[in-house]
Amino acid sequence: MPAENQSPAKPGLASHQTARQPTSVATVIASVAVLLLLASLDQTIVSTALPTIVADLGGIDHLSWVVTAYILSSTVVAPLYGKFGDLYGRRNVVFVAVGLFLIGSILCGISTSMPMLILSRVIQGFGGGGLFVLALSIIGDVIEPKDRGKVQGVFAGVFSVSAVAGPLLGGWFVETLSWHWIFFVNLPLGIAALAGFALGFHAPVNRVSHKIDFAGAALLTVALSSMVLVTSLGGRSLAWESPAVLAMIAAAVVSTLMFILIEQRATEPILPMKLFRLNVFWVTSIVGFVAGACMFGALTFLPLYLQIAKGSSPTMSGLQLIPMTVGILVASTIAGQTMTRTGRYKLLPIIGTSFLILGMGLLSTLSVETPYPLVGLYIGCVGLGMGCIFPVVTTAVQNAVPREVLGAATAAGIMFRQIGGSLGVALFGAIFAARLAPQIGALAGDGPLEIGPQFLAALPPGALETVTVAVVNSLHPIYLIAAGLAVVGLAVSFLLVEIELRDHVVRPAVAE
Repeated sequence: MPAENQSPAKPGLASHQTARQPTSVATVIASVAVLLLLASLDQTIVSTALPTIVADLGGIDHLSWVVTAYILSSTVVAPLYGKFGDLYGRRNVVFVAVGLFLIGSILCGISTSMPMLILSRVIQGFGGGGLFVLALSIIGDVIEPKDRGKVQGVFAGVFSVSAVAGPLLGGWFVETLSWHWIFFVNLPLGIAALAGFALGFHAPVNRVSHKIDFAGAALLTVALSSMVLVTSLGGRSLAWESPAVLAMIAAAVVSTLMFILIEQRATEPILPMKLFRLNVFWVTSIVGFVAGACMFGALTFLPLYLQIAKGSSPTMSGLQLIPMTVGILVASTIAGQTMTRTGRYKLLPIIGTSFLILGMGLLSTLSVETPYPLVGLYIGCVGLGMGCIFPVVTTAVQNAVPREVLGAATAAGIMFRQIGGSLGVALFGAIFAARLAPQIGALAGDGPLEIGPQFLAALPPGALETVTVAVVNSLHPIYLIAAGLAVVGLAVSFLLVEIELRDHVVRPAVAE
């Protein structure tokens, strides 16, 4: 990689700089791919195991929290990792993120109760959120913007592989060992990621002192947590008019407003408000939000449909998600090549959100009698939409922002996608449970409502059909709402102002 451009240090900010070793671009790309696989795998590996986990540790009301806890914590820390990477260097911060992720994985694997599992998923998310942000930011350090489309296409392929490998591995572990092993599998991947990254990526060391925006970080944490808690608990565990829900709504609104005010005055803001003046940034953030909600909503509830309505085993339900992976892989490859060849990208999110509308609309028509080839076609449409969107949102933003805020901008884009996923899964989970309980609540007796292998096996003759129909009917509004969100994403995509991709990396001096 060419040497960094030298520029004078800011007054009063200090100053010791050491030489760096050369960075191997190929090794960096490979190790970053492993980092992304590590983080994305744990967003999907629990999906096919959810019925078994819920039946073992708790009721159906906890189903979405196993996913939401990870997504929420990774969302909250994403801006922090992005900013710390900009300020202190991405290499050392990666080691912290991987370490937290592996500790959380171990705790998840030894969990014996639902509260312990959810808390462990939070710790795991504290590391996983950093892996997403740092991995994509590092690519902004070493790859020219015009070539990032191809690399982002490769990463979208990695992400799509995890979308199927996760549920497949989850189903296999549930059937052959136990659900606890879906978390232990992270350990060898984490060690490999650390080793490859340590050997491949070397950055300049320019030590400076900084003022950390702790107030902004705290307010952002309160705002994001309150949003997800309201969506998860409101109308289900707590009445919408209850004091607790009203307090959380107030906390979300007040903390968001205070965060905006503080960020406008902060010396080193976690999320620079000037980014929202960039058309590319706010448009791709909205599109990413929509894509996150649609993707996590589809992945969380499709295995439930396949296992209960279609009678598939956990492993088979993982295999039956392959059409989504194929769609993401094909579309992301074409999208990446298109961006590299033409330097253009505006049409891609328009095509992607159109496929999302089609796929989610078709999924809302699922019934017990729907043949699997049609189900696979519907899932494939969703994958094509994701594949057109994912390579664009990161590449376009990194091409448009100044180098000194590249990490913060990348993190913000990921944050909005994760917020979409968090709110989407929580909202969809609340809708699903609220619609399902009145239909089959009597079958659960006095205990909590559980939909898992033990519950289904214990059903009296003829009751299985009632449960199956109830589950399918409860899924319909989820996909209709997702289709509506995709319509919003399509409308916003037309507002994108395209900035042609550069063919060189802008490299001002960075503090590492």
